[in-house]
Amino acid sequence: MKNKSVLIIYTGGTIGMVNDPETGALCPFDFEQIARAVPEIRELGFGIDSYTLPEIIDSSDLQPGVWAELCRVIAERYDRYCGFVVLHGTDTMAYSASALSFMLGNLSKPVVFTGSQLPIGTVRTDGRENLITALEIAAAEKDGQAMVPEVCILFGAKLFRGNRTTKVDAERFDAFQSFNYPPLAEIGIHIHYNEDAIVDAPFHGGVEVFDRMDTHVAVLKLFPGIRPEIMDAVICTPGLRGLILESYGAGNAPTSDWFLARVKEAEERGIVVYNVTQCQGGSVEMGRYETSRGLIGCGVVSGYDSTIEAAVCKLMYLLACFSDVNEVKKYLNIPLKGEITPKRIGF
Repeated sequence: MKNKSVLIIYTGGTIGMVNDPETGALCPFDFEQIARAVPEIRELGFGIDSYTLPEIIDSSDLQPGVWAELCRVIAERYDRYCGFVVLHGTDTMAYSASALSFMLGNLSKPVVFTGSQLPIGTVRTDGRENLITALEIAAAEKDGQAMVPEVCILFGAKLFRGNRTTKVDAERFDAFQSFNYPPLAEIGIHIHYNEDAIVDAPFHGGVEVFDRMDTHVAVLKLFPGIRPEIMDAVICTPGLRGLILESYGAGNAPTSDWFLARVKEAEERGIVVYNVTQCQGGSVEMGRYETSRGLIGCGVVSGYDSTIEAAVCKLMYLLACFSDVNEVKKYLNIPLKGEITPKRIGF
């Protein structure tokens, strides 16, 4: 690993927080304190530099502008480092990892998101091991190529594809899971890479950045008793271009005339309706049950096995790329960065 360097990008989050002496609440502090809390990172055998965003935030305050800033930081320093570690709050980490997977094109180096459930300065923190392992993965190579040339999330004992990951627990150290795609690596005494699950890196060219996202999207989660006024309020949002429908099971929804009429109205107004299941595992299979056939007739696009985080970010990305609704729908059905596994259902 001689002469190699990894860049740590600090955005904020629990991993770098201390208790405010006046309020007792957690608040962010600077990276230098993290480095002092984990002196082991200086013994990894490769160079480590750090960059702190001008405004560090709690991840609950995350806005898409931060994604664009992260992309610019990585692109401007891309040739100087073999990999990047992004320290990020856990609440919206899966959104950020999903977003960067779409915004960073031609990626041939690791961008590893990590964080912690406890501040890194506490005795029982999980942040120390997460940081050390993320740095090792960001620097790992085989035959001169990065072992994991994609955007991913390292948390606990597993490394996941970023746009396949969701936060599932507010307290456990294994806070993230990837229900529809295997881990890219599992961490024990050694780091065991699942090479069959890792994307192939491009053979040439530098990283490409697309730093615009269209936030004119909404998420509507279905529930028994949902009222027409609720749908009206969402669909009639000024400027709305994309609606993610969190449906039941394999993509099922009410068959009521009023419900399907409103979905159809949204489509006729040029709003892309994207169907994602509320279930953590499994896939949307529209047409498998009668309760989803109506959505097909309304022009709804299947989200297959997408996470809600990936669905939101992919829709924002495609709406920023294309003004033509049909182009957006076309690419929603295609795995751009390994975020979905389309299925052909013979119903």
